[in-house]
This record gives sequence, structure tokens and C-alpha cells, in this order.
Amino acid sequence: MQNRLPWPDYFMNITYMVSERSTCSRRKVGAIAVKDKRILATGYNGAPAGVPHCLEIGCLRQELGIPSGQRHEICRGLHAEQNVIVQAAVHGVSIAGAQLYCTTHPCVLCAKMLINCGIRHVFFHQYYPDELASRMFKEAGVTVEQLHFSPMQIKDVPHV
Repeated sequence: MQNRLPWPDYFMNITYMVSERSTCSRRKVGAIAVKDKRILATGYNGAPAGVPHCLEIGCLRQELGIPSGQRHEICRGLHAEQNVIVQAAVHGVSIAGAQLYCTTHPCVLCAKMLINCGIRHVFFHQYYPDELASRMFKEAGVTVEQLHFSPMQIKDVPHV
């Protein structure tokens, strides 16, 4: 019998594929909301639709010397988790009770939004040091789990 990719690895690999749409010049992040093994919404970090993004005009945070993890409000982009929430809302899809897969541990701003959306479980791959986010997830009863795996390398697939 052939070995099958476990569901968490399957979804996390898709999350990495989503991150490839990122328009952030500092960090590519992808996120997906999943319920009953079905993808409900996807998101990646970048500027709002129709607005110039950092790959076009440069990174404001870098220009101002703002370190990672500080002053999130000084950025042209939305976080991948925020875009998952926005996409679900725009398309009328409830993500209450869903799981979130994210390439990077959510920050406290995203954690608060995810808690209020009813996300019950967060899977992430890369750690991001935000103790308040971790504490708030715990207080809200949201399970947070780091996945240790090797993302699949995306090969060039010929278009038919």
C-alpha cells in the first residue's frame, strides 16, 4: 500500500503554495482556514487589492528601520491570517470552528481576530516570538500546534 501524505502536512504544503503570492519583501506568509478537511479560505500577506505593494514601491518598515515584531500598524500590507478572515467574509463563508494552517505563528493582532472568528485550532510551521499571542490563544481555549515537517519542493509543472 502506498504511503499517503498526512492531512496536516497536506494542508501545510498548500499553505506554503499560497505564501508564494505574497507581495511582502521581508517575509512570505500564507494561511488557510480548513473545516472537515475542506479549504474554506486562503490568504497571504500583502497590500490591499488595487493598492501599490512593497514589491513595487519598497518596504515602508524597512525604510523606517522598524524591527520585525514591532509597530505592525506601520505597514502597507495585511497579514495572511487577516486576509483569510477578509476572504471568508467577502464570500460569505463562516470559519467558526475551523482550523487555521499558517506558515508562521500568528502575531497578537491576528490572534485576537482569529479568536473572535471562532478558530479552534492553529497549526503553524515557523515560530514567531509573540508571547501575548500565545497567552491569549491559551486563555481562549484555542489549541496551537507547531508542525515539524519538510515542505515539499514545488517542481515546474508543464501547463497543458
